[in-house]
Amino acid sequence: MGHGGNVIDELVTDHREVEEFFGRIEALPPGDGNRRELAEQATIELVRHSVAEEAYLYPAVREHVPNGDAIADKEIDDHSKAERIMKDLEGRAADDPEFDRLMGMLMTEIRSHIADEETTLFPALRASCSAQTLDELGDKVRQAKKTAPTRPHPAAPDKPPANKLLAPGTGLVDRMRDALTGRGRKG
Repeated sequence: MGHGGNVIDELVTDHREVEEFFGRIEALPPGDGNRRELAEQATIELVRHSVAEEAYLYPAVREHVPNGDAIADKEIDDHSKAERIMKDLEGRAADDPEFDRLMGMLMTEIRSHIADEETTLFPALRASCSAQTLDELGDKVRQAKKTAPTRPHPAAPDKPPANKLLAPGTGLVDRMRDALTGRGRKG
């Protein structure tokens, strides 16, 4: 799928990519080693996506959308739950009984979060922002994903300005670790 366009188009494309990883995981038998590789790729995409949303989308929701603070706080809470699950999943082999349980929890959490964003948050944002603002946010989100971490860091700040300051350095370290270990290259 191609990336580009306004922030909503960009994030919906991310959602479809993650759902594709989930579908591929579900199609494989329990214990299949490829499930681990796909889970790592899904994690990389989810972490990058979440960091970009926390840096740019949710501040825009707070600024432009009625009741935006409550909406953004709920979405950040969803991210925290998913990040803790991803951290627990990290390093587990596909044949570990906990792998399937945690993967199921993650898919449920992410699918619920996606449905909420696409049916509630995105329409509210579209109604509250100009096309130019949505396009600018799309550019910022794409840039943030390039330097974002690729591994879950549940203790990291999730609100500006601290998240914007720390994410690029953490992302650099994560990408170096990924390059050394080959993480995220298969699938």
